[in-house]
Amino acid sequence: MSARMHTPPHPASTGRADIRLPWWALTLPTLAFITLLLLILNPSDAHAATAEPSITQLFDRIQQLITR
Repeated sequence: MSARMHTPPHPASTGRADIRLPWWALTLPTLAFITLLLLILNPSDAHAATAEPSITQLFDRIQQLITR
């Protein structure tokens, strides 16, 4: 009775991931982050911030800390 031949294992990967993201997978989150950052830095453009004075004060304080 002859021994069965084992097939060789798959070649080792080169360590490079072959993942391709669509263009919007990085663009849209970046655009959303920049938009929210601009709203935080300039709360007068955020019309909802006028409803609560404490929120406006918080945004003003954050802006002062960032610009130091």
